[in-house]
Parts: sequence; C-alpha cells; structure tokens
Amino acid sequence: MSKITNFYEITPEISELAKLCVKNTSIDPELYSKYEVKRGLRDINGKGVLTGLTDISASVSSKSDADGNSVPCRGELYYRGYNIYDIVGGFYSEKRFGFEETVYLLLFGELPGKSELEGFCELLSDYRSLPTSFVRDIIMKAPSSDMMNTLARSVLTLYSYDDHADDVSVPNVLRQSLELIALFPQLAVYGYNAYKHYHDNQSLFIHAPKSELSTAENILHMLRPSSEYTELEARILDIALVLHAEHGGGNNSSFTTHVVSSSGTDTYSTVAAALGSLKGPKHGGANIKVVRMFEDLKKNVSDWKNDEEIAKYLRALLHKEAFDKSGLIYGMGHAVYSLSDPRADIFKSFIEKLSVEKGKEAEFALCSKVEELAPKIISEERRIYKGVSCNIDFYSGFVYSMLDLPLELYTPIFAIARIAGWSAHRIEELINGNKIIRPAYKDVCEKREYIQIKDR
Repeated sequence: MSKITNFYEITPEISELAKLCVKNTSIDPELYSKYEVKRGLRDINGKGVLTGLTDISASVSSKSDADGNSVPCRGELYYRGYNIYDIVGGFYSEKRFGFEETVYLLLFGELPGKSELEGFCELLSDYRSLPTSFVRDIIMKAPSSDMMNTLARSVLTLYSYDDHADDVSVPNVLRQSLELIALFPQLAVYGYNAYKHYHDNQSLFIHAPKSELSTAENILHMLRPSSEYTELEARILDIALVLHAEHGGGNNSSFTTHVVSSSGTDTYSTVAAALGSLKGPKHGGANIKVVRMFEDLKKNVSDWKNDEEIAKYLRALLHKEAFDKSGLIYGMGHAVYSLSDPRADIFKSFIEKLSVEKGKEAEFALCSKVEELAPKIISEERRIYKGVSCNIDFYSGFVYSMLDLPLELYTPIFAIARIAGWSAHRIEELINGNKIIRPAYKDVCEKREYIQIKDR
C-alpha cells in the first residue's frame, strides 16, 4: 500500500477495501422475508413494530370501522392527549406565542396556567446564557459548514462545563434539558454567523437574546443583522416550532433518544446522538431537498399554471430523469400518515397569508398545484400500499425560504423545536425504563473454519 499523505482522500486502496466490504457484507433481501424480519422496524404495510410505550404524543392515521377493520383516516396528532389543531388554534386566536406553552405541556404533561407559563418563560430566559467565552472559544474557533455538526459539538462541549453532567436523576436531567432547550437557538444562529464570517467574509455580528422575546422572536432577532421582523413572520415561525416539537416515540431521533437513554448515559451524549439522527436527509434534512426540488422545477417548467407541464416534470422525477434522479418527489408521503399530515394541513392554512406579505403568491399557487397533482401521479406510476399526501417538509421549506432563513439553518430549526420532544422522551425513559434497549438481530453468516495466514 502507498503511504497516506491526505487523510481526507479516498485512495485506490481504500476503494478496493470498500468493495470488499460490500462483497462480504451484503445480505440477500429474501432472507428478511424468510425470517420475518421487519426492516426498519416496519411491516410490509408500513406499520411500525411496537418497541415501547409512551404517554407524550400520538399520531393517528387509521380508525376502526363498524366491523372492527382498520381504515385510513385523515391524520391526527396529539400532544399529551391534546389535538394539535386545538393547541395551535388556542394560542393563535389569543395572539400568543405557543412554543413555550407546548414545551411546558410536553415536559410536564399538563397545560400551564397564566402564572405557571409566565414563570416558565422566565426560567427559560434565565437559562439563555452560555458559559463565559463559550462563543469565542468553542463556536468561533472551529466554524463548520454544517450547523447540525456545530450543534452536536457544542452540546458535547457543554458537558465539560456541567459539574453534575453524569447525574441522571430526574431533577438534574430536567435542569439540563431546560438549559439545552433555552440555548439551542443561540448555538445554531451563532454557529451560522461564525461560519459565514470566516468562510464567506461576511460581517460578524452577535445579538444577545432578549428576555422579553419568545423563542421564535429571538431566532429572528439574533439571525438578522437589523434584528427586524414582522409579527406575522414571528408567529408563523412559532407555529413551525410547535408543529416540529414532537411526533411520537417512533420517529428515528426520538427512538434514538430512548435507546441511548436506556444505557444510562448522560444527557449531552443522548442529545448529540439524537442530533446525528435528525441530520439525516431521510429525517430532518428532507425540507432542504424539497426547496431544491422546487428550484429545479421552476427552472424546467415555463408555465406554472399548466397542469400538463407540471405533471410531466413530476413523472420525470419518478422516472429518475429530473432533479437528483432519486426517483422521489420530495415532501410527498409519510411513514405514518396516508390521507393527510395534520401538521402540513395546519401549516398550509397560515402560509398563504405569509406568501401575500412576501409577494410569493405565484410560488404558493405552484406548491398547491404540486400538492394536488403529485398523489395522483404517484398512484398511477407506483404500486403503493397506502395513500400518499404531502408531509410537513413539503411546506416547511417554502416557509423558511419566505422567512429568508438560510438553508444551513433549516434542519437546526427542526432541532430547536424537537429538543423539547427529545427531553420529554428522555425523562420518560429514565422514569419508566429499567432495561437497556437491545433488539435482536438474526445471524445469517456462514460458519467457516479458520485458516492460518501462511496457508491462505
């Protein structure tokens, strides 16, 4: 083998060794059926395999008919038993910001009264204070192009500042969770500002969070050089945080939180693992794919009102002839929902107002047209076991682009919201779990006799 001179280069030797990995690690897909192994912990109909119990949230996609048969229904989402439609409708009708109230509900299992909510907001505000020189020594000195990596590194580094980092008692874990919930917006925004300063030579500005502002307002305040934003912008970002805050224990990052917490490890390691899960394009990174797909669509479809032209592009996507040639229409379909994703339905009801404020009515109409046409085309082109509808990623990317949020922060915004759900799931696992989560894997390797190296 040649001597390695660049540790980040894939050498010919590494390429050959990688082929050996593929050759001797590939498993015959038919063995999954033979041994009745549920790939991805989902059966052939897409139904999740039960791996635990949770009292935090529930997503509903089917109901029983008069004969006891399971039939698809419009999607429903519940936080601690409360319908997400009622939660959003409640705070929006009263012109309140709802994310902090939602965090309280997820963590403590009940809605706060006025005084409880005010005290909780003050508590979160008190925790919006990074350790001395943390921004300079940790965030500024090693800026990364990926804000999820920045978040994970910052979270792991906070372990070193915590004198009780390994204490997994509920009061201490709650204290750590509240700290992370409060700090995530700063870690993400400051990480982005540092990267743009050092790599793109943009002016560096650091706005400290304001105690009187909500989480959504503080994100816009810290991110924008002018700190200016409209009330509608802040309220729609607040709704985005509420809709992304939780989605049952079965999503990949929340399940990761349960699995890692069950080992007895610390909060910072657990949250870093969840961040690694959310970073994946099959999970939290999907809305970026949606935005880029629409950018490609707008370049290749001359008449945004022509159904046939749009349908032709969508078929090209499915035939791996357009965009990234993955064969996917991003933002369509969900592992749980079939007829509708309630989060997408709620989001869409507010998006039109923002599109008018931003002068993006034509783009909104195009999104609505793709939402209408895509399920029909997918059902014609693919054999599917359930209905297909748009998911929350379909509209969240469009919203973030109208809010002038940089692509680099799309997934971190998801994390800023979902840290609330992760925290609730971690506490739930510590209270109720008494065993390490250790699923079984079927051994299908052929047994062989060892041969001395001189005889090989």
